[in-house]
Parts: sequence; structure tokens; C-alpha cells
Amino acid sequence: MASLSNYLRTNRKRLALSQEEVAFMLGGTGENKGSKVSRDESFGREPGLRAALAYEVIYGKPVRELFAGLFEQMEQDVAKRAKLLTYRKRELHSKRHETLINLVSKVTA
Repeated sequence: MASLSNYLRTNRKRLALSQEEVAFMLGGTGENKGSKVSRDESFGREPGLRAALAYEVIYGKPVRELFAGLFEQMEQDVAKRAKLLTYRKRELHSKRHETLINLVSKVTA
């Protein structure tokens, strides 16, 4: 997980916010609430959907930009699976086939 890039720390520093302040906006409570943000920034854990969307609101950047490395990995994984589907389904409905081909093209791009 640590090899995937995210831009949480960069955006937090850009806005001059502390980890504790961001954690509070995420709904964190308690003495060590900043440690959750620290783990998210270092990919010590993968934030859930609610946290990812909250980061989007806080930083004013789309989730796909904040978690660019993870987004790119997911994009490639989905494209690879779509490619497998094109091999399995020889006689696809044309719209479905077009969708799968577009996803596959992301792997080869």
C-alpha cells in the first residue's frame, strides 16, 4: 500500500491545516485523532468511502486526484478484468462490447 501515491499531506500543508484539524473535520474525536490522518497520508490504512469523500470536501480536489496512485491502480485492474470479459464473451451486445474495449484501451495506453 505504501508505494501508492496520494496527495493528502500535500493538500493539508497547502491549506496550512494540522492533522488534528483535518481529523476533527473528518469526525474524529479523542486524544490521538490526528493519527488516523497520519495513517491515511502514509497509506498505513486505506480510507473508507466516507473519509475519501470528506477529504474531497476539505481539500477541494476530486478523490481521483487525492488518491492518484490508487486510482491508477484501480483503473488498470478494471481494464484488465474487462479484457478478460472480452475473451469470455465472443458475441457481446455492441454497446457492452464498446464499453469493454474502451476500458481495455486504458491498459494499453
